[in-house]
Amino acid sequence: MTSNEQPQREERVLDASALKALSHPLRLEIYDLLSQYGAQTASSLAEHVGESSGVTSYHLRELAKHDLIREVPGHGTARERWWERPRGAVAMGSPEASVTPAGKLATSIVIEEFYRRRHEQLIAFLRETADVKDDDELTALLTTSTAALTDAQFFEMAEAVSNVISEYVEKYRDQTGDGVRRFAIRADIFPLPAFDSSEHS
Repeated sequence: MTSNEQPQREERVLDASALKALSHPLRLEIYDLLSQYGAQTASSLAEHVGESSGVTSYHLRELAKHDLIREVPGHGTARERWWERPRGAVAMGSPEASVTPAGKLATSIVIEEFYRRRHEQLIAFLRETADVKDDDELTALLTTSTAALTDAQFFEMAEAVSNVISEYVEKYRDQTGDGVRRFAIRADIFPLPAFDSSEHS
């Protein structure tokens, strides 16, 4: 079975051991790069993160020990191994991990670092496109809104948004060819804190 034919996995909830392994900043960066760009070698990752292939190879093996990544079946050689992140959703908030202080800390480090990386990618994109005047030339959807919703209405909207994203991800996941680029897809929908006007009177 090739990497393009691997079956979909149910959402994996990371345990404390996997979260601890992932809490190393370079390992999380490697894991995130494999998630966003697909299979890579230790050498290609080393060029991107500015480390030696020996360093990235070590961290790849550590990630593999916890089933966070795996070798690409039938691809590469003994000297040039290819690694990939298995498909499927991953939940970083683990009830099992939150039982201990060490588990809580690892969870916090992983989640904060993950979203810090995503935020830095967004800021880098905004800086690179700061001189683009025509929105038609900007291949991005950047929009914010505020809505007054009940919890039931929120879950209805969240399901609809999630379904649209899943549809397009599955439809075009393995697409290659001219004009194809990888896009980061984010959906940040969360309740705002209560606004106490008495504090500002």
